[in-house]
Amino acid sequence: MTAAPPAHSVLGVHALLVPHVAGCLLLLVAARAKLLRPASTAQALRTQGLPSATALVRLLGAAEVALAVAALAEVPGAAALVACAYAAFTGFVLLALLRRRPLSSCGCFGEPDLPPTAAHAVVTALLATAAAAVALTGGAAGVPGLVGAGAGAALAAGAAAVLVCWLALLALTALPRLVAARRPAPAPASGA
Repeated sequence: MTAAPPAHSVLGVHALLVPHVAGCLLLLVAARAKLLRPASTAQALRTQGLPSATALVRLLGAAEVALAVAALAEVPGAAALVACAYAAFTGFVLLALLRRRPLSSCGCFGEPDLPPTAAHAVVTALLATAAAAVALTGGAAGVPGLVGAGAGAALAAGAAAVLVCWLALLALTALPRLVAARRPAPAPASGA
């Protein structure tokens, strides 16, 4: 007789594995951008009156890599730190939106033309919530969880996590561009 899966699992896979792994993958994408192209993040921080040295941005990128890898490896406490990181990102985006200071980029992905949006705050808040839930429930919600789920479940959950990461990346990068492109151009000033 086989043991029943824990209450917080679906088909033997931690119920939060997909969003948590997707959040870790997205953190790695953002970290890569900060390490390779820190200027956009530095400018976003500077615009909001926060410390913005290039070395600090690269240190933030390195910390994001360490957090994502630790969470994927299911290091105790790492999921809680990922939740804190995503909560901080959400706070930064909300601060930028509320202050209405000119901010051409959120700085997340090293691109100069990605202004923060409400969708950005929602995505990062959801990822913070998923990581916090993993931290609170414990269990296998990283690579060991994938490996322990069996080949079929691991493949399905891994593919779903990559898909969710890609969709979140689109919401954070393509959606702001699409919204900006759909805005009507300002009317030319009339000369009387």
